[in-house]
Amino acid sequence: MPGRIQSVERAAAVLRLLAAAGRRLGVAELATALGLPKATVHGILRTLQHVGFVEQEEHSGKYHLGAALLHLGNSYLDVNELRTRALNWSDALATRSGESVRIGVPHEEQVLLVHHVFRPDDSFQVLDVGALLPVHATALGKVLLAYAPHTAGAPEEMADLKAFTSRTITSGGHLLAELAGVRDRGWACDLEEMVEGEVSVAAPIRDGRGHTVGAIGVSGAVERLCDDREPRRDIVSYVRDAARAISRDLGENRR
Repeated sequence: MPGRIQSVERAAAVLRLLAAAGRRLGVAELATALGLPKATVHGILRTLQHVGFVEQEEHSGKYHLGAALLHLGNSYLDVNELRTRALNWSDALATRSGESVRIGVPHEEQVLLVHHVFRPDDSFQVLDVGALLPVHATALGKVLLAYAPHTAGAPEEMADLKAFTSRTITSGGHLLAELAGVRDRGWACDLEEMVEGEVSVAAPIRDGRGHTVGAIGVSGAVERLCDDREPRRDIVSYVRDAARAISRDLGENRR
């Protein structure tokens, strides 16, 4: 029977340390923690960086987990399972709110819409399943970004945010503050940040490990979803109720 591959074990150890640290780590810190030569650790980091499993901060030279790992983690939960678990709850949310419902998952630094329930009226609507949305200008995206690993970085790491309306957040510092508020509240909103006259509210969907694997939200006209430029409390409650119900079905409370 073949033996274990030492280089793979060492790479896994580096990833575990970066995940547990909750901050960026330098080569020397990692080498000391692992009891390995700095040259060896540097070679591992360069390889992991090449495949996207770690990223290096330009100013400090320190490392943190990369976006490719997030994509791998989310593939652990089959998207079809997420949709299956969410079908009844998303239909119920559309009925309660009177608005369209969308479920999104992270995909290449965007939001991939994997389920869409039409607003329960006779208006003309277009199915959005398969569409990609920006993370910084949508409630779904803000939820996914807020609960993703390593989003508490420096504002300059979130530069070049595209403006879709005059209300879109384009400042990295402003976005980080917004994400902190999302984590405090447990839900996100966008107020005409993606489309003029449209508001959306979203909350996280978590799996049995407690990881945020998706987000569910409603979207509609600002005059229907807002009171005094704030999302209606009943709408927020409906969205959070649906998110909790789907999370329970995915095993969140059975950890």
